[in-house]
Amino acid sequence: MLEALSTTNIIIAAIIICSAYLVRGIAGFGSGLIAIPLLALMLPLTVAVPLIVLLDYMASASHGVKHREAICWRDILPLVPFSIVGVLMALYLFNSVDAQVLRYGLGVFLLLFAVYSLFSVTPNAAPSLLWAAPGGTLGGFIGTLFGTGGPFYVLYLKLRGLNKTEFRATFATIFLIDGIGRLIGYMATGFFDLALLKVVAVAIPLMAIGMYIGGQIHSNLSQQTFQRGISVLLIISGISLLLK
Repeated sequence: MLEALSTTNIIIAAIIICSAYLVRGIAGFGSGLIAIPLLALMLPLTVAVPLIVLLDYMASASHGVKHREAICWRDILPLVPFSIVGVLMALYLFNSVDAQVLRYGLGVFLLLFAVYSLFSVTPNAAPSLLWAAPGGTLGGFIGTLFGTGGPFYVLYLKLRGLNKTEFRATFATIFLIDGIGRLIGYMATGFFDLALLKVVAVAIPLMAIGMYIGGQIHSNLSQQTFQRGISVLLIISGISLLLK
């Protein structure tokens, strides 16, 4: 798999992965939003998505274990059945839809989400557990299809009114549970092979470096500036995917 890339593309891919997990180290999420659209310019989504999902699973495990006492299970359990439905729907499309169509779909999704992020619009709604239905279904569906289901889980947890520590721990745990379904699905449909696992092994140190640096600098960066910078990057990524 790596043999098909030029030396320049391998270096660029390494920088993308390290930078994506630096973002995750700062914000607690966002690695998929950064890494997958940029890696998709060089790799098929059927490679980029399982790669980042597996790395995200490892990253989520570290956050979930560290803050396990703050996990809000009452907010997680209603999500699970809907997330499973979303995962199954996406696995079907992953196997039956043309790669170019998937790439265009990811580009459109990124542009819409980036515009949403720039304006920081959060629905003025009661913190009902009924939000688990759309949040879980869309999170599982988009997460499996594009590896970027985090925004829907983030929005759900915002509507539930969790504090900062609860948010970080609960979000990581949602990704662990959701990730099990996705990983099993990818294995069952043949997307995990020896070539992909070799790439994962190379990427793990890059992920660890990015997470460590992000964890060191997160307190010195304005959240508003950070979010706007990410939104601009997502717009550029989305346009690049649509033009490819």
